[in-house]
Amino acid sequence: MAQERTGVATLKGNPLTLIGPELKKGDQAPDFQLNKSLVDVVSLKDFAGKIKLVSVVPSIDTGVCDAQTRRFNEEAGKLGDNVVVLTVSADLPFAQARWCGAAGVENVVMLSDYKNNNFGEAYGVLIKDLHLDFRSIFVIDSNDTIQYVEVLGEMTEHPNYELALEAVKALV
Repeated sequence: MAQERTGVATLKGNPLTLIGPELKKGDQAPDFQLNKSLVDVVSLKDFAGKIKLVSVVPSIDTGVCDAQTRRFNEEAGKLGDNVVVLTVSADLPFAQARWCGAAGVENVVMLSDYKNNNFGEAYGVLIKDLHLDFRSIFVIDSNDTIQYVEVLGEMTEHPNYELALEAVKALV
């Protein structure tokens, strides 16, 4: 049975239980299986040799998730060819594609954790009762070592964009 963590996350002040380990800087990034479409699945090795900024959002159709994804989309083009920005949510790939088209988002790779919450559990951000992934940021170097982690305490708050981007730029 997977580890359950309480007292670390809230939604509008209400406590949530996260499933999975608490990852830290220096940990090896866990592998994952995420859907790029209903049939196309990618894993960590598909981004081998790249610096990965992983932006995790509960649902792309909410205000903070929208703003977070747009912000990293704007920054993605400035980070160079050795950096990939991944946005992970439990939204269906159809919803992600619809949102990207409407928002004009083209610089981030949208990945869905809808099928089995594999990413959320491996990265310790799966919300037990909601089956959504909790807002967080992971920066993973080209050797798949985690160099930066931010798991927010309150799901409705914005991450620290500047610190995450500084962590990426320090690796470039």
